[in-house]
Amino acid sequence: MQAIIFCGIQATGKSTFYKERLFNSHIRISLDLLRTRNREQRLLALCLDTQARFAVDNTNPTAAERARYIEPAKAAGYEIVGYYFQSVPREALLRNAQRPAAEQVPAVGIFGAAGRLERPHLAEGFDALYYVRIGPEGSFVVEPWQAEPR
Repeated sequence: MQAIIFCGIQATGKSTFYKERLFNSHIRISLDLLRTRNREQRLLALCLDTQARFAVDNTNPTAAERARYIEPAKAAGYEIVGYYFQSVPREALLRNAQRPAAEQVPAVGIFGAAGRLERPHLAEGFDALYYVRIGPEGSFVVEPWQAEPR
């Protein structure tokens, strides 16, 4: 059983990463899709009850926000894997502008998430952490976690 927790501001590739790498193996838990915390918690509970693998595709900018998924998954015996997406607001704004208008996030939302963003730490309950950035030609580069700021 594996729980994957994404962390990073909007327009850093989290949903695309999910679609490319996890779509066929992990249930996607996303506030963008479910719209309410109640629905999100119900889906999380269902995943835990059925021991389904899942990925949380939200910004999860703070340790407290990540804990709402890590703590129950850890208690249920899950391996907890975190992916921190390189979060540079100016780059995110450029990618955001390339989205269809209905899918664009207001700039204030991107800057707000960036202002609250806390880098994840293994001590939060992660069994493994990875750093993800968008490389040449839009490909994802996944690197082992490094404690030092990037």
